[in-house]
Order: sequence, then structure tokens, then C-alpha cells
Amino acid sequence: MRFIWATRGRTWGFRFLTTGGFIDPLPEYDRAFSSIEEGPAVFHHLGETITLRFPDPLGRADISGRTIPHDFVIFDQLDSTASSVEEGRNLVWPLVEEFYCSVWDCAGPQRFVEGDVVVSEEPDNIQPVQ
Repeated sequence: MRFIWATRGRTWGFRFLTTGGFIDPLPEYDRAFSSIEEGPAVFHHLGETITLRFPDPLGRADISGRTIPHDFVIFDQLDSTASSVEEGRNLVWPLVEEFYCSVWDCAGPQRFVEGDVVVSEEPDNIQPVQ
């Protein structure tokens, strides 16, 4: 499954933890969320793309007390029967839960291995996995 994942942690601000294979995921993210109404939970299926937002399943909040949102733009290969926030979350959250648990309370995520690249904390520092 290929997806963009944007979120924040307890002390670090909004950032992309996966890029969906894009060097700059922001244009794809903006395109997907631009026509979606704001809200804590969103599910929108258009063609082969699903736009999904849900609050942190464990209720984690940032240092200011705001519930942490998880935004996903999912490309192809998602079970086409998903038709709600809950079904989308149940499909994608198990793929990222362990990684997020390891980074949400640190100074900032060090990296997330995605396909054949390592995406580090610095967006310009993308390198092949050794």
C-alpha cells in the first residue's frame, strides 16, 4: 500500500512521516485535502485515492493538549470495500501504529522506512536503504 501520512507528535509539529514515494508530498496532500471539509474525522474515496483523517486511536495529545490527528492520502491497493473513517483506520493504522508509538513522545521522528528509501527527519535527506 502506498500512502502519504502526516501527523504531529507530543512536542514536534506537523510533518510527513511517509511520502507516498513523492520527493515533495505536499502538492499531493494539498490536492487530496483541498476539497474536504475540515473536521476531526474525514473519509473521502475518489477514484483510486482515499483521503482519511482520524484522531489518534489512543487519544494522545500534543504538549498543548490538542488531540493528535493522523492524515492519510492512500493510493491504490486499499480494500475497496472501505467506506468509512473506522474501516479506513482499521486498514491503515496497524501498518504505522508501532512506528508512531516509538516516536510520538520524542524530540522528532528519526526516520520511517518506506519502500526502498529512508525518509529522515530532514526532508532533503532521502537516501537508498543500505
